[in-house]
Amino acid sequence: MVEPLLRLEKVCKAYNVGLPSETQVLRDIDMELHKGEFLAIMGPSGSGKSTLLNIVGLLDRPTSGRLFINGRETGNLGDTALTRLRGHTIGFIFQDHHLISAFTALENVMMPMIVDRGHPTADIEARALDLMSRIGLEKVARNMAPNMSGGQQQRVAIARALAMNPDFVLADEPTGNLDSATSDNVFALMRKENRDSGASFLIVTHNLELAKRCDRIIDVVDGRIAA
Repeated sequence: MVEPLLRLEKVCKAYNVGLPSETQVLRDIDMELHKGEFLAIMGPSGSGKSTLLNIVGLLDRPTSGRLFINGRETGNLGDTALTRLRGHTIGFIFQDHHLISAFTALENVMMPMIVDRGHPTADIEARALDLMSRIGLEKVARNMAPNMSGGQQQRVAIARALAMNPDFVLADEPTGNLDSATSDNVFALMRKENRDSGASFLIVTHNLELAKRCDRIIDVVDGRIAA
């Protein structure tokens, strides 16, 4: 049996544990993400979707339960090990893209590799240029990020998420701020990169029509997986 890229076993998350204001956000989450899969997570506001994404992205720790990445349990890893695992295994795409406004599109794509290597190199720039070409923005690679349209900026964010050849990409409402036509184009690009690069995608979205184009949909309701 092939080990999934990502596996959650009875993951729970609570805040203010032991206090009268204790709040249970996630309850007994069992979930798997497999190599090459394109998975959607849906649910109403406050259902725990973002908390789940933060735990999967190693940005937060569960209160209980176990999280495995490539068969490796992460619960006993220290902050340094988690940071390294996150940087080399997971790509992130945010609703607001979070590009650095003082940098060009190309420099934004290069940034994860520069942080990992400690300094820019010719092969890092070549890798970033190749990614810009793959997303169809090679002609504007040296434009400043704020001078690009919202759709172009989100495409740059996709390229940046793929810079380190991650095993899987987490996307939190990646089309939430885009019009319907641009949303469709950005989604199609993510689907194409999923097929071409082999990276798995885990997408939080409120857009049912886009979610239906994924391999699976997981519904989260009141902190539980409902379907």
